[in-house]
Formats: sequence, C-alpha cells, structure tokens
Amino acid sequence: MTAIAIHPEKLRDVVTAALGDRVRSVTLAYGEVTVEVSADKYLDVMQILRNAPDCQFEMLLDLCGVDYSTYAEVGKDGPRFAVVSHLMSLTLNQRLRVRVYCADDDFPVVASINPIWNSANWFEREAFDLFGIVFEGHEDLRRILTDYGFIGHPFRKDFPLSGHVEMRYDAEQQRVVYQPVTIEPREITPRIIREENYGGGLH
Repeated sequence: MTAIAIHPEKLRDVVTAALGDRVRSVTLAYGEVTVEVSADKYLDVMQILRNAPDCQFEMLLDLCGVDYSTYAEVGKDGPRFAVVSHLMSLTLNQRLRVRVYCADDDFPVVASINPIWNSANWFEREAFDLFGIVFEGHEDLRRILTDYGFIGHPFRKDFPLSGHVEMRYDAEQQRVVYQPVTIEPREITPRIIREENYGGGLH
C-alpha cells in the first residue's frame, strides 16, 4: 500500500526540523521543497535525509552539475558551480531537491554521496566529465561520456561551441588522430522566417 504524500509545506517543516542549522535554507516554490547546503555539511545532511525516521529518502533519482557563471547578468551573485540532487522516499511517498555549492570556482569539489546511494556513481562521473566537478571520496572518478583524450568540460558555459580538437580516421596511419579544430567560429543568430500572409487564416 502506497503512503499518502504529505503536503509540501509539511515536508518543508519536517526537513527543517531534521536538519536544523546544518543547512543554509529550506524553501518551498512551485510545490517543491529545496534544501541548500554548504559543501562542508553536504555529506552529513545527505546521511540524515536518508536515515531520519521522518525523511527516509532511500532513493537518489538524479544528480547533476550546474554552472551559474552567466547568472551574474541577471543579478545572481555567489559560487559558480553547484550540484543538484533529487531524492525520493518510497516509504513515505515524498520527494526533495538538494543543492550544494562548490566553495572554489577554480577547483570545484564536493563530497561523493556514492557511499550513501550507489546510484550516484555514474551521475557523479557525468558531472565530473561535463562540468569538472570533483567528488571527493569517489572510488572511480573518470570520464564517462567524452573520449579518453578529451580536453576540457563541455557543459561549462565558457567551453567553445566547436570544442578544442577534432578527430578523424587517418587511412595511412590506420587509426584515429586528433588535430586542432578547423571549423570557423560563427555567431549564432536566430533564423526568422516571414511568410507572406502568415497567420492570415486565424482571424
């Protein structure tokens, strides 16, 4: 029998009580509860969220990196990189979002939560590969989507759209070779198509 999901406002209060002063904030927006935590409290908070009787978030649904570097343009000030996780309690039928900011923009590091939820393994490898976020304590932190010789982290906002190198098969050497990108960088502009009498039949 599935437990009846508690109201988001009640979940916010339950999580606030369980975590106390270990978190920066517990907020409710659009019917979803979000916990923000500093990197030094992250592992402790996640352990509590899994084990506390009123929480019991036994499932990690998703984990991803975020690059907030361009948010300064809209007034957001703070650390550049964050890790966002989505947790679910099957026992209590409730969901929660957790965001942890990396303290150092130049070398973003947070603790690995793979010892708590082993589903974090590939999620953390993906965030490492695409954003360059290091998960301290992860036993096999290596690239998972890009090639072994790949340079950089392609989901960072400052990564060039055309990349740094390109690869091709060389028939003479009978192997794949890497060389500098030969694509001319171009400005991305929206393509606007204006047809005569467009929308004319919608009166």
